[in-house]
Amino acid sequence: MKLIYTDQAPAAVGPYSQAVQLSNGFLYISGQLGFDPKTMVLGTDIQTQASQVLANINAILIAANYNKNNVVKTTILLKDINDFSVVNEVYETFFGLHKSARSTFVVKDLPKAGLVEIEIIAFK
Repeated sequence: MKLIYTDQAPAAVGPYSQAVQLSNGFLYISGQLGFDPKTMVLGTDIQTQASQVLANINAILIAANYNKNNVVKTTILLKDINDFSVVNEVYETFFGLHKSARSTFVVKDLPKAGLVEIEIIAFK
């Protein structure tokens, strides 16, 4: 098990790693919030946060020598179901034609008052 860290994504806000890479080719990226990695400030709206979440995930993928086409499963946690369509648009812009498996859940609260959190499983 190899721990993945990059300063191009926010540091973990708890006792966990940004990602863990296994020798069998799987990469597990912890749930990412929309923090700007330089300021550790969340964007104020869902589009900004969703875009930043995916930028953070992309930075972690790159740090592990993976890319978005290696993503096999995505889990999205939303604070508000009314944000679903906006997050879908941002998600589709990021992934393009790549279509991984995906689940989306609405939750009561997210850490640090986030509006969206996304975790990824990748494989190569």
